[in-house]
Amino acid sequence: MKGDSGVSRRASARATARAALTLGIALVMTFVGAAHARDATAGPSALTGNSAGVTDARVAVEAGKVQPLTKGTTAPAFVAQRPDGSRYVFKAGQRAAPAVLLFYRGGWCPFCNVHLGQLKAAQATLRQRGYEVLFLSSDRPAILRSSLRDDIENEVADYTLLSDTDANAARAFRVAFRMDPATVAQYKGYGIDLKATQGNTGHVLPVPAVFVVDRAGKIAFVHFNPDYKVRLSAEELLKAAPPL
Repeated sequence: MKGDSGVSRRASARATARAALTLGIALVMTFVGAAHARDATAGPSALTGNSAGVTDARVAVEAGKVQPLTKGTTAPAFVAQRPDGSRYVFKAGQRAAPAVLLFYRGGWCPFCNVHLGQLKAAQATLRQRGYEVLFLSSDRPAILRSSLRDDIENEVADYTLLSDTDANAARAFRVAFRMDPATVAQYKGYGIDLKATQGNTGHVLPVPAVFVVDRAGKIAFVHFNPDYKVRLSAEELLKAAPPL
């Protein structure tokens, strides 16, 4: 009986811990959701350009004003960083294979993490169809290196993870917007320090978006939505990137 009592206490403790973890995740998603909603309705006081105050027409004043490049447009070139800090150069006209580009805000965003988890099922199929899969994050390379290591250990790293911390790619594809100072402060209050995750004070983020670029360098498909809760499903992605 004494042993049974000990097992019961341990089971109860595990159940309590799981409940606490679930509640914590729910609270974080609620807090971040409220801040994201504020992003999409930022007023005219929101800044544009870089942290020095120089206006950049490629950076929207709020998420709701982002105007991505459209289908049929030649995909722009950009430079990003691999998790090891080396340069990755994307030039649409010099590619041997088509590509799928997925822009997400960062590992700190629970909504992005849920979406990326859902898309992992499609990655292997996309690679088999001949597409290079590029995930572009606003996180610094060092942060990406940690998340990539987890996937390598689980043998699911069949994609290219890139740091777009200066929003070079996001600006080029016109999915970048600047967070207003009040929302930046609100995020920090939730434990999300963009200066720490991005390594700069630009506070420029991408609206979650997906682009399919064909062999000729043309954009063949675009999906974006300033509402952070509306994401492209794995099934829809596979339809947008058919077998070659």
